[in-house]
Amino acid sequence: MSTETTRPAGGAPANTNRIGLTRADYDGSKTTLCPGCGHNAITGGIIQAAWEAGLEPHRVAKLSGIGCSSKTPAYFLGHSHGFNAVHGRMPSIATGVHAANRELLLIGVSGDGDTASIGMGQFVHLVRRNVPVVYIVENNGVYGLTKGQFSATADIGSTQKTGKANELMPIDLCALAIELGCGFVARSFSGDQKQLRPLLKAAFAHRGTAVLDVISPCVTFADHEGSTKSYAAVKEHDAPLHDIEFVPYFEDITVDYEPGTTREVTMPDGSQIYLKKLTADYDPTSRENALRVVHEARRENKLITGLLFVSPEDPPFDAELKLMDEPLASLSLDRVRPPKRVLDEIIETLRTGKGAASAGGGG
Repeated sequence: MSTETTRPAGGAPANTNRIGLTRADYDGSKTTLCPGCGHNAITGGIIQAAWEAGLEPHRVAKLSGIGCSSKTPAYFLGHSHGFNAVHGRMPSIATGVHAANRELLLIGVSGDGDTASIGMGQFVHLVRRNVPVVYIVENNGVYGLTKGQFSATADIGSTQKTGKANELMPIDLCALAIELGCGFVARSFSGDQKQLRPLLKAAFAHRGTAVLDVISPCVTFADHEGSTKSYAAVKEHDAPLHDIEFVPYFEDITVDYEPGTTREVTMPDGSQIYLKKLTADYDPTSRENALRVVHEARRENKLITGLLFVSPEDPPFDAELKLMDEPLASLSLDRVRPPKRVLDEIIETLRTGKGAASAGGGG
């Protein structure tokens, strides 16, 4: 298969993207993480993918919790909005931000500890509500900020630097997200930028929760022999499902591919994902198939990477809430604050159990 994309005539100048910005316009502050940390590679992938996708920085909100991973939003898209929440509470903040302003693209960055332990309750409800967030888990299997204790995603038998082995079952966040009904679930590796960037761009285009679990070796506490999330271990056990190409809707597309080798998925904004399948029978639109592949990989001690499941048609959170088209954050107070008459009616209803309390605004 070969795919060729060309830009429209009269497009952006060289070294700029479709909205006229350079890659440097998507940079953030200088990283303070350890040299060689996988999180830095993910940050680089986000910057490159955001530039290639032509995201408007002022229409992006970066959200995070606590941990090494949650420091990283400071290192990309320095001209975007940002909120660093308390431990595990990023999903609540994301839900509120989306309800207030649906025109923002939300990029949430969390860690395996932030998501799979203290934030688990928040994570599962964000996913089941299908809140439109690109939810990136920078997964290294340890608590890097507190000297490398096992997190809930550490594999059985994986060892710490001291030699102690983990004996508890790991939580597979991709399998959990698929089970909860998430419409976009993918896994990648921080050292595989060729795979990571198309997945990020596809996640940007998804109109619901997009969970992207990225294995990101901790060079200080989990990059030794015995760690199942070290660079060497991931490289040895990585089993890509397919090569992925993402074609934005704003580019002219010329595609030449052999029948039966490619699966096309159209995203809500008109973009397409092209999956160049290596296995003949893998169907990323089948939830049952995705779970089977994840479970089989675990039994075979493999790390399956790629787009595991996608369902672009699932209604997002704001559709369930029946929110008006205009962002709530842009409405004037007289349009969002109930008048005294309505409050009086509510109080009267609560006091007497009678009355016709109205939630209507105005007047």
